[in-house]
Amino acid sequence: MKRKRKIITAYVSGLLFAMLIILVRFVDVQEIGPEGTRIGLSSLNRFVFETLGVHMIWYEITDWLGIAAIFTAFLFAAAGLVQWIRRRSLWKVDREILALGGLYLIVIGLYALFELVIVNYRPIIMPGSAHPEASFPSSHTMLVCIIMGSAIQLLGKYVKSISLRTVLQIICAVVIGVTVIGRLISGVHWFTDILGGILISVTLLNLYAEKLERIEKNNEQ
Repeated sequence: MKRKRKIITAYVSGLLFAMLIILVRFVDVQEIGPEGTRIGLSSLNRFVFETLGVHMIWYEITDWLGIAAIFTAFLFAAAGLVQWIRRRSLWKVDREILALGGLYLIVIGLYALFELVIVNYRPIIMPGSAHPEASFPSSHTMLVCIIMGSAIQLLGKYVKSISLRTVLQIICAVVIGVTVIGRLISGVHWFTDILGGILISVTLLNLYAEKLERIEKNNEQ
């Protein structure tokens, strides 16, 4: 039943993500971005942007949190590499870590895809840039949510101390929350960019959680 709920949640959030792309591309599209860039759901996005303003300090804070997330990913990658070397076979690496590697590859692929297929541009021109950059979905939000969200799921297997595991999971959750909120109030993304990052993260994290349950069930047999 839990696996079924995760799959349903993944499908629903994935469908909502696809619907959001369609809405952003075709509904209420106006030239409200820098250099006259056309932005979908412009009334909603402009209202949130003008209400919150631009706060680059939060951009810098969330950038550091992104580095922390990447460091977390490297720790799991290093654990997998050590297992590979010791067990002398890639296929003897814990299947949870192999699945995590697949999840990371999907994230990288999505990042590259949305850099090429531009849905929306940033509400501001970033320092050091000459022109508006792609901003949908918020790749930073997606990256942090997926790395830290998957870490929360894996800590139960690799950290035996309940108290330490709980502390680490809370830290991961706080990093996710601060990143989502901080990225929004920083003003470097439209509201729909953040929402898109959340939806695609929910989709992938639920698919990964369902995969972990299948692995656990197979290990028990």
